[in-house]
Amino acid sequence: MSRQTWKPGNMLYPVPAVMVSCKRPGGKPNIVTVAWAGTICSDPVMVSISLRPERYSYGIIKESGEFAINLVTKNLTFATDYCGVKSGRDIDKFKEMNLTPVSLDGISAPGIDESPLILACRVKDIQPLGSHDLFLAEVVSVSVNEDYMDASGKFRLNDTELMAYSHGEYFQLGEKIGKFGYSVRKKK
Repeated sequence: MSRQTWKPGNMLYPVPAVMVSCKRPGGKPNIVTVAWAGTICSDPVMVSISLRPERYSYGIIKESGEFAINLVTKNLTFATDYCGVKSGRDIDKFKEMNLTPVSLDGISAPGIDESPLILACRVKDIQPLGSHDLFLAEVVSVSVNEDYMDASGKFRLNDTELMAYSHGEYFQLGEKIGKFGYSVRKKK
């Protein structure tokens, strides 16, 4: 096997591409696509997003102290890409992409009703890191689309056709190849 060494780069793929919705008090809601989002802590439930300070949504989130992370499906991929390349300074992304703002518990920023799962987040800290600032946020509520609930009341997230971003391209998540703990589970 032969290997090459490259200069440092962000090559940790695939990642979840998410639509982050936000709103200033009295302002119009906006959406920014974020590929640098992640889980930070389970108790308290915390997540992070990284944004460039020059992005329109950066100021909105910094000022309001809140945002919503909207998970993205195959059907939302076009809107996800569009919301990542167009600026809310110039257009209303909800209107242009025919997306529906939905109220969330715990924050005044709307979610995107077409998303199967929305995390309502309150900013706890902002860490300037260089090209991007890291927003650390506590999840204050989770909103799920009831269309993905089964008869037993279980939310079927993996049936929503989630999408991921890898090296400049979007992919629909595919075949299940294992389950947490399967490598050590006793065989019957």
